[in-house]
Amino acid sequence: MESKDDILLLKLIWSGDEHAFKYLFDTYFTSLCRYMHLYLDDTREVEELTLDIFLYIWEHREQININLSFKAYLFQAARNRCLNSLRNRKQTLSIDEVGDISNGEVASTLEMEELSRLIREAVCSLPERCQEVFKKSREENLTNQKIADEMQISVKTVEAQITKALKRIKEFLGEQYSYLF
Repeated sequence: MESKDDILLLKLIWSGDEHAFKYLFDTYFTSLCRYMHLYLDDTREVEELTLDIFLYIWEHREQININLSFKAYLFQAARNRCLNSLRNRKQTLSIDEVGDISNGEVASTLEMEELSRLIREAVCSLPERCQEVFKKSREENLTNQKIADEMQISVKTVEAQITKALKRIKEFLGEQYSYLF
């Protein structure tokens, strides 16, 4: 469902309001570039594709219909542009470069590697006890009761530590990965 802010912003952009468009650009350009870097390594290409998205929005503003939110629309457009770029690249890569991994799997693998690295960093930044509880829960797949027994703490404490860890990880990952939470 669209928020009132998105509806207003869309109406302003439909009417050709350059300030509204600049606000949209300033708000999302950097986060879209970071997101697209999960798929593509070339900074110049990422910036060009991001600019293309905004150019398309401006040139086709009267035809654009946003069903969810501008953020969702923009990130979906960014993903599609990246996948199209990877698909087009596929025709020019050698067999050694492509390997046995398909286009979609390459993008997913790159995104997952980056996300895993960021999550590891976030977990390492947790307080020691919180980190230990979180690792036992997520890496060792122990139940809260088992963790509580091993660490000689209450189940409620385990739950609180896991909640604290997830909140801190979400904060660490920031807006770029807010769709995960």
